[in-house]
Amino acid sequence: MQFKSVQDFLAHVQTELDANRLILPTLPDIALKVRDSVAKGDTSAQELADLIVTDVALSARLIQVANSPLYRGANEIKNIQMAVTRLGNSTIRTLITSLVMQQMFKPSTAVLEQYFRSIWEQGVNVSAISRALASFVPHLNPDEAMLSGLIHQIGKLPILTLIEKIPEFRDSPSRLEKLLEKAHPHVGKIIMDTWSFPAELKLVASEYVDFQRNHDGPADYVDLVQVAFLQSINGTDHPASRIDWATVPAFSKIGLQADVEILEIEGVSEEIELAQSMFL
Repeated sequence: MQFKSVQDFLAHVQTELDANRLILPTLPDIALKVRDSVAKGDTSAQELADLIVTDVALSARLIQVANSPLYRGANEIKNIQMAVTRLGNSTIRTLITSLVMQQMFKPSTAVLEQYFRSIWEQGVNVSAISRALASFVPHLNPDEAMLSGLIHQIGKLPILTLIEKIPEFRDSPSRLEKLLEKAHPHVGKIIMDTWSFPAELKLVASEYVDFQRNHDGPADYVDLVQVAFLQSINGTDHPASRIDWATVPAFSKIGLQADVEILEIEGVSEEIELAQSMFL
């Protein structure tokens, strides 16, 4: 099977989807149930806690996160109801979605393990920086910013499952990397549409690579992820590392000078490390 262009490959992706031969990543049931419960608007802390405790492993992680320096209050959180009461339904919803994301980065074969691990680690790094950047933009939620970072390259996962059967990419790492970079925003949009995420988050997976994006209105989560992504690849051999930050509107949108590295700002590196520790 030969592909003359990325568009040819994307047409193949759509064909596989239509024939149910390609399965997109899906959110675990617990995340969907919590999201739907919070969306009703009248769910009590006890009702939400009763739902969450059905997943023992997730409950333990959530209590651990609630007691981390990022969220910790004066008193130790000892159970899920305390966590929900302390953090609130909306924060709990976003945290649970973030915590279950790693379940999607489980490769079906050993061949893909390195790629999946690398994409997950990059997502964690960008999510942690995005969360820190949210402090510069008060109208954006730090936890939503963190989730935005985790999903920004979600479109790469279905592509990787497809290339196992396509020797021209499977056996050529350089061709595969080029394909991943060019095709994943389009596939990411397809995934976001199936997940029914909020509109402001859905844009992240498809538009964060448009570094000339200059929209009306205040900074959004795409702006945060763009800046976080560029900061995360600074000094690497990634093609986008050569972009002049002064030409990227997202920097001015969030009020950050283009010559400032986020890690050099006092207190930020510690916050980034704390956020990373939630997932690594």
